[in-house]
Amino acid sequence: MALSERRAVLVVALAMALWISGAMRAEAQIKVGFYSRSCPRAEAIVKEEIEKALHDDEGVGADLLRMHFHDCFVRGCDGSILLDSTNSSTAEKDAQINLTLEGFDIVDSVKEKLEASCKGVVSCADLLAFAARDAVVHYGGIHYEVPSGRRDGRISVASDADILPSPDFKLAELTDLFVSKGLSQSEMIVLSGAHSVGIAPCDAFSKRLDSADPRLDAKYAAALRKQCPQASNNTVSMDPTSPHKFDNHYYRLVLANRGLFTSDDTLLSARSTAAQVKQLAGDLKGFQRAFAAAIVKMGAIGVLTGYAGGEVRTNCRVVN
Repeated sequence: MALSERRAVLVVALAMALWISGAMRAEAQIKVGFYSRSCPRAEAIVKEEIEKALHDDEGVGADLLRMHFHDCFVRGCDGSILLDSTNSSTAEKDAQINLTLEGFDIVDSVKEKLEASCKGVVSCADLLAFAARDAVVHYGGIHYEVPSGRRDGRISVASDADILPSPDFKLAELTDLFVSKGLSQSEMIVLSGAHSVGIAPCDAFSKRLDSADPRLDAKYAAALRKQCPQASNNTVSMDPTSPHKFDNHYYRLVLANRGLFTSDDTLLSARSTAAQVKQLAGDLKGFQRAFAAAIVKMGAIGVLTGYAGGEVRTNCRVVN
């Protein structure tokens, strides 16, 4: 390797080390029970409101989970995905990849309850982290403690969402993205298990159908074509067997070549990742524990804490 190449590698390695170090410091600054004195019923209020919302629309919990993920991967877990566009700027929520997200009205309702109980105390970023956890639990996942103390960002730019993974991503692209956020390839595979719940628009996987992807089970592909006639706006369940259960059936589908997206099937493209998929497919509790640990780690990406660069929004849609 040439000297210039070695220097480039060292620079990248140093940058990653500094980023991960920063992420670890951020995780240390948020803590479980952050609102135990300032707003002791904060988590209970969020849970009660999420349960009400999911009673009316059971599928929207998957949107809240995805919303938390999309928030954290863009500018860190700062609630920026909740900000509305303005006359001068298009916000993240209006980026193409986020247009199918629902549940922003639910966040508004929860925030109103929190403000009525503890005005100006609980951040929108923390609300979203709590809501994602409560959705997972509602679907049958295990309860996990959510460190809190995040503050809300003031910037939301649609083009920043271009970093979010496409359904067409291959293993190397997914791994590189997650590693850039301080998450391992193994944690990427575990977090992919969120596809156990929720729906997807037909155009998110239409390329696989149009090209007759040989990696896609033929019977499953035929069923998808019936659900997704050309130029339709239809949606399908990502896990048609148990669409509202946070279980490990997703991994069994992947092993059977019935993963909906290329980004699902690609988990089988390396021997080590295929082995992890097989392990998770056979261990429900192991998957749920690993997911809880991974999403807590994800929830610490780039958080704003203290009084450095953030605020606690009284309305999640606009800066104070």
